[in-house]
Amino acid sequence: MSVLYLLMLLLSLGGMAVLDWRFRLFFWRSPGRAALVLGIGVLFFLAWDLLGIDLGIFYRGETALMTGVQLTPELPLEEVFFLTFLCYLTMILVQVARRVLKPRV
Repeated sequence: MSVLYLLMLLLSLGGMAVLDWRFRLFFWRSPGRAALVLGIGVLFFLAWDLLGIDLGIFYRGETALMTGVQLTPELPLEEVFFLTFLCYLTMILVQVARRVLKPRV
């Protein structure tokens, strides 16, 4: 049992938060809206995971890098943090793309 993967996910989330704070991209631009969007995204992908697990499509891979904590059968604790990172990264990239592709006047 290890917490290495979880720590790397938390470190990555922290890095995303620093970028977000520095450039006011997502949470520091509109905290309420950002929390709603991120929450909906994470819940959508959790539902997707649970459906895939129920259908026998998704299963937990064995690795020594994970805590071994299961939220439900085949759904490790780290999955929630991974989905949060994935959704947060996507929203940061959307905001960066908007700024870069914004028409110049």
